[in-house]
Formats: sequence, C-alpha cells, structure tokens
Amino acid sequence: MKLQRKNRLRAVTLGAVAVSGALVLTACGSDDNAGGGGDKGNAGAASKIKCAGEGQLLAAGSTAQKNAIDQWSKDYSAACSGVTINYQANGSGAGIEAFNSGKVSFAGSDSAMKPEEVAASKKICKGGQGVNLPMLGGPIAITYNVEGVDDLVLDADTLAKIFDGKITKWNDAAIKKLNPEAKLPGSKIQAFHRSDESGTTDNLTKYLQAAAPKSWKYEPDKKWPNQSGQAADGSSGVASQVKQTAGSISYVELSYATGNEIPTAKIDTGAGEPVEASTDNASKAIAAAKVTGKGNDLAMELDYTTKAASAYPITLLTYEIACDKGNKAETLKATKSFLAYAASEQGQSSLVKLGYAPLPAEVATKVRSTVNSLS
Repeated sequence: MKLQRKNRLRAVTLGAVAVSGALVLTACGSDDNAGGGGDKGNAGAASKIKCAGEGQLLAAGSTAQKNAIDQWSKDYSAACSGVTINYQANGSGAGIEAFNSGKVSFAGSDSAMKPEEVAASKKICKGGQGVNLPMLGGPIAITYNVEGVDDLVLDADTLAKIFDGKITKWNDAAIKKLNPEAKLPGSKIQAFHRSDESGTTDNLTKYLQAAAPKSWKYEPDKKWPNQSGQAADGSSGVASQVKQTAGSISYVELSYATGNEIPTAKIDTGAGEPVEASTDNASKAIAAAKVTGKGNDLAMELDYTTKAASAYPITLLTYEIACDKGNKAETLKATKSFLAYAASEQGQSSLVKLGYAPLPAEVATKVRSTVNSLS
C-alpha cells in the first residue's frame, strides 16, 4: 500500500506545476487572466492544441481542481507562448465572487451556481449570463489518521454523526460494527472541515443529507453548517492537518490524499462490498449523473445515494464558469482556446494520473460545443 501511495505521489508531483505570472484583471466585462506562456518542451501536447489570443487570463476558485489546472496550464503553455494563465486557488465561493465582480475570465467551482449567483452574473456578462461547464470529476476522499488502522470502513450515518459531533471516540460501537477486525483506539476523534466556502463542502453535505437524512439535519452549503470540529483553509490545509494530527478525520479531493500519503476510508453504500475512493469508482457514479441545466448551462446532478456496485458515492463534478455572451473581446479568444483544450480528449486524458475522473464522452462533447459558442 505504501509503495502504491508513493507512486501516486510521484504522478501528482509531476502533474502539479505551479503557474506564475503577473496578475492582470481581464474578465467578462473587466480585466482577466489566463494561463499559458512558455516552454516548448511538450511537443506531443503542443501539436494538438489550437492557440488563440494573447496576453494573460486570470481565473480563480476551486482548490479541488488546482492540480488539473496546473497540468493543463503547463501543457497549454508549451504550445501557446503568447498566453499566460494565472489561476488563484482560493475556494469555489471566492471564485464565483471574483467572477461576478468582473475580476476573472472564468471561475472554478465544485458546485453549480445558485440562482442568485446566475442573476448577479448578468451584470458582468452583458447580454448573457454565467454558465456552468463541467470539466472534471473525482472522489471526495474521507481521510483519517488513526494509529494501527490501515483499512477503515464507514457509512453515511456514521460519517454524519462524526461530523456533527455525535460520535466522538474511535472505538464507538457504530465504528466497531463496521470494522470488527480493526484495533480501534479509545482516543478522541479530531474532525476537521474547511474554513473557506468550498464546493467540496457543498458536495459532502449534499451526500450526508441525501444518504443519512435522519442523522444530518443541515442544508447543503459551501460553508460548513455547524460548530463541531476544527477548521482549516483549503484542500491543502485540511490535508496537512489530518497528516499531522493523531485521531483526525476529514474530507478532501483524492489527489490531496494520495499526494500526502494519507489513508482513505472505504464507504459502505449497501452495495455488498465497501467502495474505495478511486478514479474508476468515481467515474461509475459520474456516468449516472444527469444534466439539469438549460440551454448552454450544463449543470449536472449526481446520485449520492447510489448502491451500484463499485460506484463511489461521495463524488464531485467541478465546473468552469464563464459568460455565454458578453465576454471581453481582449480575452475571449484565449478563454475559449484554453477551455477547449481542457475539455478535449487530450486535456481529459491527462487527468487520471492526477487522481481525477475524466468527463463521460457524451458530456465532454456537449462542453466542447458550448465552449465553441461562447461570445
């Protein structure tokens, strides 16, 4: 297991390349930033990317998709030296806020815009509105740090009670029932959640509400809904706290768990065998998602209560949010070029080694068509 984690870590490390560049605000109706200017080393990637536009694109939002954006930006830069992409991973809520205040070309979000956010986007997208473009998916891993426990199974009801402060010891009867062979200590559970507004939190709370309605009484939200547990900023902050805190548990995108070599729990969905957090298992859940958006909006709905064999239920779809109409002329070409690459077969195929799940082919085709129609 340790060797496998080290191999995954190497893949994440190679894929996650920091994107630098001056911040120039060039967005839908304001200044914004986008990535990619540089190195010609990746000839294979460069040969298929259709470059357009020039300058810098500024984007912000989801920390869950940061490793993917870094990889896409690296590959895009190898082909398109005239464009530089700068993505600020500051959380989905902050990304949407930046988009709706006209500070970025596009925002990354781990949940679709709310109706009031769409309404606000119309002030920036002159003659249009912000639309949700699903770009990648992946499992939200339940990470833990319990000495002597390398194989942990949890279910929705137990997770709901842990994150609501109702289960406070690792040897609680509910956890022991799910793990009869494990040597569970009597130590206190140290539960961590995101301090920033996060689409990852939104997806986890959607899962808890859907799969454990009797134990989780809170509405889904990007903001953590109760006072239980401790808080940390961003995916990297949560992962760091779990790694260094004995008895801890939290939720984070799989790439952050594997990158930090933190164990992840299997989820008992009632499917017969507990389901591991993996790219393949997340893909099985995403394949059953339904498009609920209208027109150019491709917001999707996941089934958090799935009992399909090997379908991992705590899965997110993360979006790029852009104007369907009313993009600023100076950045429109570069925005479309970069997003088209991200949604391409080439861009999607680069995700697996980073712990993400590529879009189903049918959805990716719709995204490419919508990106092409942006104006």
